[in-house]
Amino acid sequence: MIRSTVVLALTFAATGALAQAGPLTTGRPCEADRALVDSRGAVVLSTGQYTYGRFVRDARYCQVDQYPQPAYVPSDDTAQCFVGYRCADGPDDGF
Repeated sequence: MIRSTVVLALTFAATGALAQAGPLTTGRPCEADRALVDSRGAVVLSTGQYTYGRFVRDARYCQVDQYPQPAYVPSDDTAQCFVGYRCADGPDDGF
């Protein structure tokens, strides 16, 4: 019983750590934010005090029914820095 409780607690701790937003884009140069997305493929970046988003390198990091849409974030040296893409839902095909 104690062992399963410990495993469950560790699972919740690990899940919470993965859900946290990454570095604040406004505190870093545009190229650093772009390089982070490019090197990791998919990353959650903080874009403001209470805002964040998931950014991807290309369509391989989106779900099957999604497509990549160009994404821009504020950075330390650029008001609209192209960092990669956001995964957007595909058009509703009526089914």
